[in-house]
Amino acid sequence: MAEFTLTVNGARRTVDVPGDTPLLWVLREDLELTGTKYGCGSGQCRSCAVHLDGAIAYACLVPTSSVGERAVTTIEGLSDDLSHPVQRAWLEVDVPQCGWCQPGQVMTAAALLAEHPNPTDEQIDEWMSPVLCRCGTYNRIRTAIHRAATGGDR
Repeated sequence: MAEFTLTVNGARRTVDVPGDTPLLWVLREDLELTGTKYGCGSGQCRSCAVHLDGAIAYACLVPTSSVGERAVTTIEGLSDDLSHPVQRAWLEVDVPQCGWCQPGQVMTAAALLAEHPNPTDEQIDEWMSPVLCRCGTYNRIRTAIHRAATGGDR
């Protein structure tokens, strides 16, 4: 066991876990931030997407010891009132069905828009296709990303 101080959603949090503990389990079990989902445990489904200093990371693959000083943002950290443009668009377009992949979808879409504020369909497909959605809401996901990018005009 080792003590790690992480900055999660803007707050400093200290946990005492083995260094190889996946960040996903620290978030869910130790910090009780259950919005980040466990899907496959091998980085294939991407349901566990979080941001490390703004870049996408798959929390099931990130050892807690490797986080260091990087800021961790989870789905709970995008906004506390669903006011983030991606969250608003997701609700307006009614994207979720079962919802399991949605935290990974939303976090990936937010990172996409941070890098490409007005993405093309091709950029959306490239960024979003690795995040598996068993319900097949990919067309609504694309529509929601365009809506978030344009402030609701598309």
